[in-house]
Amino acid sequence: MQPDGPSGQLAGFAEQLSFQLDDFQRRSCEALENGHGVLVCAPTGAGKTVVGEFAVHLALAAGGKCFYTTPIKALSNQKHHDLVLRYGAEKIGLLTGDQSINGDADVVVMTTEVLRNMLYANSSTLHGLSYVVMDEVHFLADRMRGAVWEEVILHLPDEVRLVSLSATVSNAEEFGGWIKTVRGDTTVIVDEHRPVPLWQHVLVGKRLFDLFDYRASKSKKSNRELLVDPELLRHIAHRREADRLADWQPRGRGRNRGRPTMYRPPSRPEVIGTLDKEGLLPAITFIFSRAGCDAAVKQCLRSPLRLTSQEERARIADVIDRRCGDLPESDLIVLDYHEWREGLLRGLAAHHAGMLPVFRHTVEELFSAGLVKAVFATETLALGINMPARTVVLERLVKYNGEQHMPLTPGEYTQLTGRAGRRGIDVEGHAVVLWTPDVEPAEVAGLASTRTFPLRSSFSPSYNMTINLVQQMGPAQAHKLLEASFAQYQADRSVVGLRRGIERGERMLTDIAAELGEHQSAVLEYARLRQHISERERAQSRASRLQRRRAANEALASLRRGDIISITHGRRGGLAVVLEPSRDEDDPRPLVLTEHRWAGRISSADYSGSTPPLGSMPLPKRVEHRNPRARRDLASALNSAAAGLDVPSKRGKRSGSADEPDIDPELAGLRSRMRAHPAHHLPDREEKVRVAERYLRIERDNEQIRQKVAAATNSLARTFDRIVALLTERGFIAGTAEDPKVTDDGRLLARIYSESDLLVAEALRTGIWEGLDAAELAGVLSAVLYEARGDAPGTRDFDTPTGRLRRALNQTRRLWTELRADEQRHRLAGSREPDEGFVTAIYRWATTGDLTTALAASDITGSGSPLSAGDFVRWCRQVLDLLDQVRNAAPTPALRATAKRAINDVRRGVVAVDAG
Repeated sequence: MQPDGPSGQLAGFAEQLSFQLDDFQRRSCEALENGHGVLVCAPTGAGKTVVGEFAVHLALAAGGKCFYTTPIKALSNQKHHDLVLRYGAEKIGLLTGDQSINGDADVVVMTTEVLRNMLYANSSTLHGLSYVVMDEVHFLADRMRGAVWEEVILHLPDEVRLVSLSATVSNAEEFGGWIKTVRGDTTVIVDEHRPVPLWQHVLVGKRLFDLFDYRASKSKKSNRELLVDPELLRHIAHRREADRLADWQPRGRGRNRGRPTMYRPPSRPEVIGTLDKEGLLPAITFIFSRAGCDAAVKQCLRSPLRLTSQEERARIADVIDRRCGDLPESDLIVLDYHEWREGLLRGLAAHHAGMLPVFRHTVEELFSAGLVKAVFATETLALGINMPARTVVLERLVKYNGEQHMPLTPGEYTQLTGRAGRRGIDVEGHAVVLWTPDVEPAEVAGLASTRTFPLRSSFSPSYNMTINLVQQMGPAQAHKLLEASFAQYQADRSVVGLRRGIERGERMLTDIAAELGEHQSAVLEYARLRQHISERERAQSRASRLQRRRAANEALASLRRGDIISITHGRRGGLAVVLEPSRDEDDPRPLVLTEHRWAGRISSADYSGSTPPLGSMPLPKRVEHRNPRARRDLASALNSAAAGLDVPSKRGKRSGSADEPDIDPELAGLRSRMRAHPAHHLPDREEKVRVAERYLRIERDNEQIRQKVAAATNSLARTFDRIVALLTERGFIAGTAEDPKVTDDGRLLARIYSESDLLVAEALRTGIWEGLDAAELAGVLSAVLYEARGDAPGTRDFDTPTGRLRRALNQTRRLWTELRADEQRHRLAGSREPDEGFVTAIYRWATTGDLTTALAASDITGSGSPLSAGDFVRWCRQVLDLLDQVRNAAPTPALRATAKRAINDVRRGVVAVDAG
């Protein structure tokens, strides 16, 4: 409680703002001032960060500390810039891994990973911490990095007030319930109201229609009750009819038959021109492809489209020169700098992760300033970057998820269109879907009116997390912490319904037992015996079938050209000669010709192999089995060759039929026990057995549900125990399972934060990276980090720059193979396979600093598709992060010194410019 009353600090804070606080902002801030933690869920652009900024205000007013965490470095840089403008550089710090500015300040902006690492290291910087803001906390659903958010929430000291800011999620109450469980007194505030209304449209050709009939629905309470605009439906129906009639004409035949021949979607310049005419710029057009974004800008540059005035062009040029002045002149050509600059001067830009970071940040600054009017972006822009527009355009409603093209979910549609409408600038935002013949307005309406974006935990113990938990608290406390995670909370809630099902099943079993009466136990035992007999019979039948199929396959695989066989099953029964033996041992299918002139491949369904080949016959060198005359002649020769053979069909059934069932002693014993059982002689036996079978069926179902409950309950703790067992085997942990101790090697692992943490720790402690020079060390580290887009990992056919580096890569891969085998034995998810696709590129960069040479080296397949400059810089910076960890954790001074030299050799040129 602040000394000047429950609303004193909020009143002072609100006076500094240029706008009135919304109701949800005021309620959130009041809860904070009254000493509660808060979880705020509100739409993108609603102004959640005001609540985080009030936490900063409260911390400074009380002489405490506030950490403001964000999921990505770019957001941290942006928030640091905003807070410095308000409070001055001396009060605000920044820690992102790349940058460390004023890290001991009272307010420090940082990425969430930095705070997690501080907590595990018990950093002295945590002393006096009173507030932690977790911006974009819904990132805990992120598959790769989501666990970090839960680790922080679980590890923060109890006295720290947590300010969690999330996009609108449909299970906010569940998420809030968990935060209350682990953090204590927390106020959950959910606001689904958009401060800037969003209007939905469909662009058909160059005509812009409303998606919903807003006029007819004024009395409706929500979008769920809105109807699709009938004018839009009429226009599309007329267009489809015109296309159908055009397609009916003879020119519609051939390759285009069945396709619309008149419809031509508007070009990108035409779409932007239409939006400009309607007053809907600035706009973000989402294209789910980096190459598509770049191609869209090029398409617009080939048109006469210009969206900026002379004065705006001058301001744009100033920003470009300020941002990009440090770029080496020699790199400008390879970066397509001049085309990129021309696009910006005309108000056009792309935005995606493949761009050079300094280019991407320049686009963000110019767009936020209203100087760039049209941006073509991938969906990564929708994940947190503060870059709202008046209008969002969706070219397609499907996107590639890395494996296949999938329709957008309502959550994705909401996330993307949430960028439309700039608070304090626009009266309303606009979402525009481009119509194509495969787009149904009703489907678009379904996406636009559904609000489902559930938050699912991705939390699971890693090697680094496990070793830190053992070091800090021991297994018993670690189990409690894991059981307190949101992942376990969700799993436990999921079994509530299952447990009810078990209780319902138990009641039904009691009722059925009463129905069986005094003979209950005897009839149930008898029914179990019959069930056991049925299972044994089925198993024997399956085994017999499997044995027969295996024998048939072996017989088929052994057949040779010219063999005469008897086909025993199917429509092709009779004699046949083998024309071509099978090429596949697993599924043998030799080519045969039958006595009835049929030629084709046979399988175990046709040939049992119970009798060996009857003989053989000579065949021509080349058999034209598709020629009817050749088939007739060969069938005649087959019949002649078989005349003197012992053919089963011509000598009756053989003695000792292969179809006689094997006598199973266990099955015979079970049948004897069944006939001797007292219940076998009950007068109403079958009626009682039917009731008993129902009992057994419910009992079986209950057991399956119990197994599901057991799998969900304490699943994280079991994974933790398996990891502890593996780390103990490998010497990172010593002692007993009840009292484990972290070894020196374990303390090394505790300082490695990487997806391949254990592989890196093993490489460091075994010394396989010792003796490498700086560029070679950067190369081998890249292999444990790099992941090619859309390619399978592994070694590829390219020249490794040095023999020492090749040996280090081979030894690293050997270590990974051993680790993978251990992980399979302990039933743990496998560590990621090393990928050498970036090795040569980063080696060339570290040795020459020449971007052209480095990018050319990244085209390891020779396809003419090197990495983009942005991807190159991103991977270099990931290698820098890991090099910094090696510099701190390596067991020898020589390797630490090499890591330091490698950092200097990699952090230069485009990699060093605008490191955010």
